[in-house]
Amino acid sequence: MKGLDLNRLRDYLGTGELSGTMFAGGRSNLTYAVTDGTERWVLRRPPLGHVLPTAHDMTREHTVLSALSAAGFPVPRPVRLCEDPDVIGAPFYLMEHVDGTIYRDADVLDDLGPEAVRGLSLALVDTLAELHSLDPKAIGLADFGRPEGFNERQVRRWKKQLDASRSREVPGIEELHARLAADIPAGGPGTVVHGDFRLDNVLIGEARQVNAVLDWEMSTLGDPLSDVALMLVYANRPLLGGRTPLSVPGHPSAAELAGHYARRSGRDVSDLHWYVAFAAFKLAVILEGVHYRFVQGQTVGAGFDTVGAMVPVLVAEGHSSLGDD
Repeated sequence: MKGLDLNRLRDYLGTGELSGTMFAGGRSNLTYAVTDGTERWVLRRPPLGHVLPTAHDMTREHTVLSALSAAGFPVPRPVRLCEDPDVIGAPFYLMEHVDGTIYRDADVLDDLGPEAVRGLSLALVDTLAELHSLDPKAIGLADFGRPEGFNERQVRRWKKQLDASRSREVPGIEELHARLAADIPAGGPGTVVHGDFRLDNVLIGEARQVNAVLDWEMSTLGDPLSDVALMLVYANRPLLGGRTPLSVPGHPSAAELAGHYARRSGRDVSDLHWYVAFAAFKLAVILEGVHYRFVQGQTVGAGFDTVGAMVPVLVAEGHSSLGDD
């Protein structure tokens, strides 16, 4: 299996024969289901090539999962961290397998019915507000990031990430960065932020509850409104079948989601338009990095050939959120 040698993993774990499959949907770190026939785990490892500095850090993911799991927040419990790249070719960690459904298809979401879709969507916001209510120091994550000056550093960082992943010119993306950099909100007190919070990064249980939040590779301490904004940008991105979550009957509007978060968290969301524009820029840069790896032949799985076309759309949405000139 590309990216994971099950025989070497078996020898490292001291188990019987292992079988595994790679999860679909990932565009960055690679994720596999692994079992010895009795126990079930999920393994995460970095992508096969073009790893940007500070990205794809298995130790950081393991650290945040350990802290949040101990605090009772819905994440998979980590089982083993291996920082030795010689075992399978890269550092990795194992976590428990959590049951649940990931909704990546708008038609499947539609089949739930409007009432269930609304409840699920609001539960997603509630979970985000719960994450942002946690005291980083109290759960052992006081040194997990630097919330002071977070927004300013993010604007600089994602410009550097863009510059490191260039394979083509993207009209308007430099102008969007300049507009964002010209008026950066100071932000409020820092919290644990997920960094990629969206519907298809959560496992949903049979009662439409959030069983686990997945994919913590972008997590840090920072401005909680960055998570809210990215969730809203993702809600307007097409799922499988070409429809967005916002288009599914029963799904709250972006304004309703923002209002629900404001009520649950007690936070001021009056600057959210800037955060939404930045979230569009950030996602555009992430997808441009994925496109870079695709043109370099360093991706695994299907669907990467369409990623590049999403970038200009996000750039336009960022300009729109700031108010088109």
